[in-house]
Amino acid sequence: MIRVARLETAGLAVAVLALAATIGANAGSQDPLAAEIERWSAFARDSRETHAMWAPVKQVTEPVLARARAALAAGRRFLALQQLGAARTNLAAFLYLAGLPASERKDLSRLESEWARDGRALKADLAKTPPSAFADVQPAAIRAIAEAALPQVRAFYDASLDYGHSTDAEAGLFYLGAARSQREFASFCRRLSTPSPLRAPGLRSLAPELDALEGELLARYRPPAAIERHGDFIAASSVLKEARELDAAGLRYGALLRYLLAAQRSAQLRPDPPAFDAAAIAARMRELDRLLSAKGIDHSVGRLFLESAQAEAASVAPNSPSPVAAAIVSDVIPRYFAALEPRRAEPPKPAPLVTVTLVRWPYT
Repeated sequence: MIRVARLETAGLAVAVLALAATIGANAGSQDPLAAEIERWSAFARDSRETHAMWAPVKQVTEPVLARARAALAAGRRFLALQQLGAARTNLAAFLYLAGLPASERKDLSRLESEWARDGRALKADLAKTPPSAFADVQPAAIRAIAEAALPQVRAFYDASLDYGHSTDAEAGLFYLGAARSQREFASFCRRLSTPSPLRAPGLRSLAPELDALEGELLARYRPPAAIERHGDFIAASSVLKEARELDAAGLRYGALLRYLLAAQRSAQLRPDPPAFDAAAIAARMRELDRLLSAKGIDHSVGRLFLESAQAEAASVAPNSPSPVAAAIVSDVIPRYFAALEPRRAEPPKPAPLVTVTLVRWPYT
C-alpha cells in the first residue's frame, strides 16, 4: 500500500471517465485472469494524469503488473494472480478517489458520509470472515489468496476515518477505495475457482511456526542490518502479523500463504544466506517440482512459491544465482511441507517480561 499523497488536478472527472473506459476494454477475453491483468495494465500505462497522487501509484504498480504479465506468459498463473492482487489495491483505490467530485475530496464531511454509506454497503464483508468462507474455492492457492484478501476490507475500512482525520479527507477516501478493492478482488478470486480432482491438504494452526519465525526475525534485527534494512524488517513483521490474524480467525490457507511470504522476506534478511550456485538452484527447483506434483494432492500453495523462485531465477543473468530463488528453495518451500505435518509438542513458554505494542496503518 503506497503512502497517500494530496490530489490536486483540474478536469479530473473527464480523465477518470476515459480511464474507466480503458478498464472496460477487452472484457470478452476467454481467460478472465489475462483480461483482468490487461485491463489494469492498460489503465496504468495509458493514464496521462499529472497530479501528485498518480505518480506514486503508477511507480509502485507498473513493475508489479509487468511481473504479473510475465508470470502469466510463462504459465505461472498462481504467481500472476498474486502479483495482480498486489497492484490492484492501489489502482482501484486511486480510481475510486479520482471519481469523486474534486470539490468534495478535501471535505471531511464527505469522508464521513462515504464512510457511513460504505459501512452499510460493505456490512457483510466487515463482519468476521468465517473459516469456511472460501471452502468451495479451488485450487488451494486461489483460496489462500482470497482468504488473505477479504479480511483486509475491514482493516482498510477501519483505518480510513481515523487516517482521514489525522491527515486529510483524501487520504481517508483512498483507504475506503482500498477496502472496496479488496472486496472486489476476493470476489474475482472466487470467479477463478475451477473444480479439481486434487485433494487440498488439511491444515492446522501455525501458531508454533509463527512464534519460531518471529524469534528468527527478532534475532536478525541487529545493527547494522536493523538500521540499513529497517524497512525490510518492518515489511516482514507486517506480513507475519497478518499471518497471525488469519491463523487466529481459522483462515488456514490465507495464514499459510502469509506465513510463507513472511518466511521468504525473513530469509532474505539472513546475515549468512545459503550459498547456492545457479545449477544447484535449478536442480533443487526440479526436485521440488516433482514433490509438488504428488499424485492426488493439491500443493498449489507450495507451487505458487516455486513459480516465484522460477521467475526470480529467470530474471537474473544466465548462470548467475538468484538470492531470492535460493531463499525460496532452501527455506520457504521446506517450511510449506513442514506445515502440513502434525503439530509437534512444544515446551511451555516462559512468562513474558515486557509487552511491546507497535502501531501502524494497515499494510503500509
